Amino acid sequence: MVNSRSSQPHAPGGVPSAHIDTFARDLLPPPASQPVFDFTGVPELAAYGNYQNAATELLDNMVAGGFSERPVLHYENKSWTYGDLLTLSNQIARVLIEDCGMVTGARVLLRAANTPMLVACWFAVLKAGGICVTTMPLLRARELAYLIDRAGVTIALSDVALTDELEEAAASSPELQNLLYFTAMADGGSKATLETAMDEKQSDFTNVNTAADDIALIGFTSGTTGNPKGTVHYHRDLMAITDCFPRYVGKITPDDVITGTPPLAFTFGLGGVTLFPMRFGASTRFFPASGPEALFETIDKYHVTQTYTAPTAFRAMANLMDKYDLSSLRQGISAGETLPKATWEAFREATGIRLIDGLGTTEMLHIFISASPENMRPGFTGKAIPGYQARVTDADGVELGPGTPGFLAVKGPTGCRYMDDPRQTNYVKDGWNYPGDVYEMDEQGYFKYVARADDMIISSGYNISGPEVENILLEHASVAECAVVGVPDQERTNIVKAFIVLRDGQDAGEALTQTLQDFVKSEIAPYKYPRAIEFVDALPKTATGKLQRFRLRQEEDQS
Repeated sequence: MVNSRSSQPHAPGGVPSAHIDTFARDLLPPPASQPVFDFTGVPELAAYGNYQNAATELLDNMVAGGFSERPVLHYENKSWTYGDLLTLSNQIARVLIEDCGMVTGARVLLRAANTPMLVACWFAVLKAGGICVTTMPLLRARELAYLIDRAGVTIALSDVALTDELEEAAASSPELQNLLYFTAMADGGSKATLETAMDEKQSDFTNVNTAADDIALIGFTSGTTGNPKGTVHYHRDLMAITDCFPRYVGKITPDDVITGTPPLAFTFGLGGVTLFPMRFGASTRFFPASGPEALFETIDKYHVTQTYTAPTAFRAMANLMDKYDLSSLRQGISAGETLPKATWEAFREATGIRLIDGLGTTEMLHIFISASPENMRPGFTGKAIPGYQARVTDADGVELGPGTPGFLAVKGPTGCRYMDDPRQTNYVKDGWNYPGDVYEMDEQGYFKYVARADDMIISSGYNISGPEVENILLEHASVAECAVVGVPDQERTNIVKAFIVLRDGQDAGEALTQTLQDFVKSEIAPYKYPRAIEFVDALPKTATGKLQRFRLRQEEDQS
């Protein structure tokens, strides 16, 4: 296969790879199918060298630069300094190489809620020259097995609280030979096999001198066909996102204390609550509970200054101001789904804070359209942030004028690289990335969201593939046909709704509705289940039998 780096001589890289295991690189799309990468947008990007290890930049260099004793991660009543994190990451890296026999380029699955040890494991993998495959904690065994197989995972590091689904998945994945377990703060215990191994390791480690265009991360995202797509990101990509949004829009300082709800498997969370703070010497507060009230309590109790979450939480926050003191909060960043104007205005009225809206994708790694608080306009997502370009085009890629809805196209230092997936040509056209959103742009360059251009459902910040839910429902003996779409919801923006044609003899009652909902929850991540189910006699189809989901969406919008 042609090496993808040869097509981008202007970009950092172009030197021999440090990876011995080339499984992931061999599955990259050919150069002609990749986007154009632009490193001229901000000075920091142009200064990148050919060799880069993101762990060195974000952790080792911060310690060397005087941040060793400053806090970096907080969890419950404990904190780690940058020096603590470096020591633990070094020990884990030694375990990976000395005990697991990991070679550079190997894929390591990480499975945990947002905890300090998950961060330590993440950096350890990069230090050792491996590739992180971080997974959502709610994924079931069948979902994990697919990711393990797709990414060729050979090692898994998991929180001890999440062993069951992983071990079931591992049983059907013979190449996954090493499973090690940890606790949230490396507190130890009989099941914490990773921590037992760490106890015997020295605290120093020499990071692998990876090329800037060596793969560091495979992030999986659901697609409209229901099969997760593996998005491939280099070390330089991880650094690029830290030098664009948080530097020029989020404007993080070392004194910031940052928290948020998105998991690290969601690249919005990886950047917002881990990489961005560490780039600027700030700290992150993780919290074990879930839900908006846990977030508000954390902000109140620990004087958080910046938070990353979905619009759903900000809506709830605006209605609960009398219960919590959020005066420490200077900035809120909303992403995962479009931020409604009403939510933006309600939050400003309640707090005085002008929320930052942001559009990003797993393919692009993080936010590429946004605006700083002083420049944010309610009802608009924002402008292309420093480092990126954006435009609106028609179906043929021809740029459209202001006020005309069309397909959003983006270009910058990051871009889509699907791992061995024909859908690459749907996302990348003529060097531009097409995230699948319909936008319009005004004369000042502000972008306003119109609609999704595919069957992805975005609910409370989660991306949910309608066809994936359909495939699960069709496995139930009662279901003959089904269609799943997103329908508007006041609290969640959208919810998953299933239209189901039953097999003969089935009773379309509340009991079956509950049974089907429970069935979906048992097979895939619970947040994907259909919150609404409607039993119908037939589904709308074309003359050739193709399902017309758009007609169902139209009917719901009109109801």
